[in-house]
Amino acid sequence: MSDTPRTDRARLDEHDPAVAVASECSKLECELNAANQRIKRLEEAGDKLSDCADQIGWTSCESPQWIKKAENAVKEWRKAKEAKL
Repeated sequence: MSDTPRTDRARLDEHDPAVAVASECSKLECELNAANQRIKRLEEAGDKLSDCADQIGWTSCESPQWIKKAENAVKEWRKAKEAKL
């Protein structure tokens, strides 16, 4: 299996492989920029939620079930954010 199936396919679909790859790269760059903007918005929203969680000052031992779920979600958010590639 190829690591670049879209560009491989583009090379086969066009008469000029260089033009096909350049065109596909432009599309990929647009998609990457859009994805990066979405990630940025999600991170900002997650950080705001995380800040709210810190201000609440949850204690796991005597919390209602929904607070424990929310606390776990915040922990997962922080873990996921640290795991950027």
